[in-house]
Amino acid sequence: MTDARARTTRVVLLVMIAVLVGAGLYAAVGQGRQYLANRNFHEIAVPAATAVPADAAGALSAVTGSPAAEAGGGVTSPAAVPAPTATGIKAALAAELTAPGLGPSVSAQVYDATTARALLDQGAANPVQPASTSKLLTAAALLTVRRATDRFSTKVVAGAAPGTVVLVGGGDPTLSAAGTGTATEYAEAARISDLAAQVKKSVAGAPVNQVVVDGSLFTGPETATGWAIDDAPSSYASPITATMVDGGRDTPGAQTRSPSPDLAAAKALADALGGATISRGRAPVGAKVLGSVRSAPVGTLVEEMLSESDNVIAEVLTRQIAIATKKPASFTGGAAAVSATLSGFGIPIGSGMKDGSGLSAQDRVPAGVLGQVLLKAVDPKHPELHAIIAAMSVAGWDGTLVEQGRFSGAARNAAGVVRAKTGSLTGVSAIAGVVTDADGRLLVFSFVADQVPGGDVNSPAARNAFDSAVSALAACGCRS
Repeated sequence: MTDARARTTRVVLLVMIAVLVGAGLYAAVGQGRQYLANRNFHEIAVPAATAVPADAAGALSAVTGSPAAEAGGGVTSPAAVPAPTATGIKAALAAELTAPGLGPSVSAQVYDATTARALLDQGAANPVQPASTSKLLTAAALLTVRRATDRFSTKVVAGAAPGTVVLVGGGDPTLSAAGTGTATEYAEAARISDLAAQVKKSVAGAPVNQVVVDGSLFTGPETATGWAIDDAPSSYASPITATMVDGGRDTPGAQTRSPSPDLAAAKALADALGGATISRGRAPVGAKVLGSVRSAPVGTLVEEMLSESDNVIAEVLTRQIAIATKKPASFTGGAAAVSATLSGFGIPIGSGMKDGSGLSAQDRVPAGVLGQVLLKAVDPKHPELHAIIAAMSVAGWDGTLVEQGRFSGAARNAAGVVRAKTGSLTGVSAIAGVVTDADGRLLVFSFVADQVPGGDVNSPAARNAFDSAVSALAACGCRS
């Protein structure tokens, strides 16, 4: 029910770094490296069906950069590049968007990124279930209210009783229990071991026999309306708490996430301090700070959320949007904060979102707003959103756009010239992103099918139909 992890080779990543640096987007991704620091990418081989195109740098440059981008502007097309027509786009996508595997409810929109002209609008105003493509909305709202360089702090303070310390959650989903010298679950993650070292120094050898965890930064239920009972804990989600380690896991690398992420974090600190009992509670007002650590930058967290479609990161970041806009740090408050923030951009998404990850079966949003958000992300007037483009997966090469053989075979021509965010739930398949057509024109697209036949979580027929649609855009000048 979520998009799985996938990785590429060192050669592809080195090309990506070079292109992103040249396009002026590398630094805009919150000091991230297209998730390079995580999981030893260089040790993973390219899938057999996904060879690197000969003109790798040129292909990626078409997606991530342009003269405008190099000058610090958005990611748009040079004025001399021919513009596609609405008639041409409709003809190119006619067969793909009516594929039987998509079912009867297919929403689609295509924009010319340079002119912001809508070239296709097929039910784009109709509320649909967006699945994980809604993480684009969360990313845009977060980067609007927080800087890509911002970080979230976790601290330990003295408890009310001797020998008691309080772990105060600051809403960092990637704080890690990994030991010193051991790779963390997420890039640039803060470590419990560093907190413990500071606490030991602060207490000057006094014993610590009780760790209290304070998760009061967040409010409301820990799971969202529309989440299934087996969604949390699962491999793709946990209850959402202000204090957690390793994306809501009990231990780094655990396949299934924790039913009690706050207590897992408390236990990690207790173990690092030499053993102590754990409980939930509140920090005393004005308590002495014994130690603190800061998360990876917001831009890096956005990158990890989008490239790996991490639901837990998405929900924690949604609460950070609520906090920044002075709304309750809950599922309801977070969804309202995203909606209000995007409305300020002139992108009304309505009140149909129940969470920030797209996991809820009750989420509803017009498919067209996905494309509108991406239009803002390539707009030179909104440099704060450019990181979204660089954070999305590259077709056929990394993240969710390389899993399950995506953009191989007949759709291979789109490999390297598409960046996108996918979404998949039971009966739902979606993809939204940017693609460079055969003439070098940058297009923004969003496709959602939310009545996919068969009720599969990852319907191959629906996935292949949308990959074919994106491939058709990549192959087409679409001027006839």
